[in-house]
Amino acid sequence: MARIGGEQAPLGGGAGDPATAVLRAVGPDRKGLVAVLADFVYRHGGNITHADQHVDAEAGVFFQRVEFHLDGFGLGRDEILPDLTPVTEPLGMRCEVRFSDEVARTAVLVTREAHCLYDLLARQAMGELQAEIACVVANHPDLEDVAARFDVPFHHLPVTAATRVEQEGALLDLLARERVDLVVLARYMQILTSRVIDAHAGRIINIHHSFLPAFLGGRPYHQAHERGVKLIGATAHYATAQLDQGPIIDQDVVRVSHRDGVADLVRKGRDLETVVLARALTAHLEHRVLVHGRKTLVF
Repeated sequence: MARIGGEQAPLGGGAGDPATAVLRAVGPDRKGLVAVLADFVYRHGGNITHADQHVDAEAGVFFQRVEFHLDGFGLGRDEILPDLTPVTEPLGMRCEVRFSDEVARTAVLVTREAHCLYDLLARQAMGELQAEIACVVANHPDLEDVAARFDVPFHHLPVTAATRVEQEGALLDLLARERVDLVVLARYMQILTSRVIDAHAGRIINIHHSFLPAFLGGRPYHQAHERGVKLIGATAHYATAQLDQGPIIDQDVVRVSHRDGVADLVRKGRDLETVVLARALTAHLEHRVLVHGRKTLVF
């Protein structure tokens, strides 16, 4: 992660907002866990700005997200987790700490569809996305001019069945060279193998043009039209080795009717895809997503 520069707004707030720490905790449910974490922040002079928790009653698992100001806090950033671990480890809790002024260096992978790429680049330019789009990577050259309009480096990495291993190697080299923290599949119409997924586990967000788990694969609008559905949707999820099976971050739907052809479904779906992807990306960047098995909690 790269810390935000002087002229950019800190993540999760407007320009000039004080930096905060985000503590996320998961562990077996028991009495007093909220008090344990709140007491830790209080004892070190912290001021909690947001706190949310959830208990999965069936699994007996407790989840919490606590955000607090760093200004006036008695521990340095590198000291927070080491000091917290002796408190939470005996309780079986796993904790991680993130900071609101960290900016994820992001790579956007695309094919030929431009709508999600335009939307992400525009949102970043307007200060709505606290991410640094380090590069755009495509398996076709069609969208190079879009990246150029926003002065973002564009990399064309063509791929065929025969060259997939070589192309994914080049992709991994590029992501490492660009120090990429987050990968966004903005209608990237290629299936990533476990080689890429495992290297960036939990840090690849995909937008699928369907309300998963319905209509998997590459032609969901055609499937939806053939089925005569009355709602179509879009789903943003973390990519896993299982196609379109990763933990879901955000979804939405729009009504359609028998009067809508495939082209109408595609047009309506595009608007939905941009909004759902942006919401999911924002939730990830603000450290509001907790993954538990095949599911997510989005605080």
